[in-house]
Amino acid sequence: MNRLAVLQMTSGIDPSANAAAIVAAVGASAMGGATMLFTPEMSGLLDRNRERAAPHIVTEDANPVLSAVREAAAGAGIWVALGSLAVQREDGRWANRSFVIDANGMIAARYDKIHMFDVDLASGESWRESAAYAPGEAVVTVETPLGRLGLVVCYDLRFPALFEVLGRARCDLIAIPAAFTVPTGSAHWHVLQRARAIEASAYVVAAAQGGRHEDGRETYGHSLVVDPWGEVLLDMGGESGGLGFAEVDRARIAEVRTQLPSLANKRPIPGVTAS
Repeated sequence: MNRLAVLQMTSGIDPSANAAAIVAAVGASAMGGATMLFTPEMSGLLDRNRERAAPHIVTEDANPVLSAVREAAAGAGIWVALGSLAVQREDGRWANRSFVIDANGMIAARYDKIHMFDVDLASGESWRESAAYAPGEAVVTVETPLGRLGLVVCYDLRFPALFEVLGRARCDLIAIPAAFTVPTGSAHWHVLQRARAIEASAYVVAAAQGGRHEDGRETYGHSLVVDPWGEVLLDMGGESGGLGFAEVDRARIAEVRTQLPSLANKRPIPGVTAS
């Protein structure tokens, strides 16, 4: 058994304040016996005013949140799945980028969100992520002390083909950091998270933003840990932030894959090209 920690945040428009919250959670996670901490999408800055946000969206090397979390991870001797940060790419475009940081503070993996959230909701909310961010082009997995971890971000949750690839990679866990809207979260969050865990026969760790943010948006919360059978092991509720803990057991993954070997039984579908 290994213990993991999940940080539910209400990130704001000040990266230094967000960094301080994550650094504190790194220390508390280590004190609580966790091997790894998971944080939400856009942990370092959540600001829909892109003109105001722009000065804070810098390269990895210049990003103060990433630097602070790497230092904290090394100091505490704990891994961190930093859900995502807004960073500037070498070509000047922005990326919504996840990082996995090891217990020495080194970056073990990076993943740029592939699917851009471009929607008009019935509630009147309109989002055009692609207007500012460039989509990623690569599926990423990484070996961690908890097992092989697959990386996705938020809206990626809705695209089964991505999880098909992660399932074929035999991921033990999949991180799904998010900043789900309240209307979409209320309708789809729990059922999609459980479905993805069942499909991949893997743990899902979904650290989420929750509550009303400084930029005026409201996010759904309900950070989850789901086991390979689809059982919810942790649900952190709606608006309350803070730190939660859950136990993961690699023997449970093997048990589920033996009992219901859907990954082993997969066959090509006539007329469908594998992605």
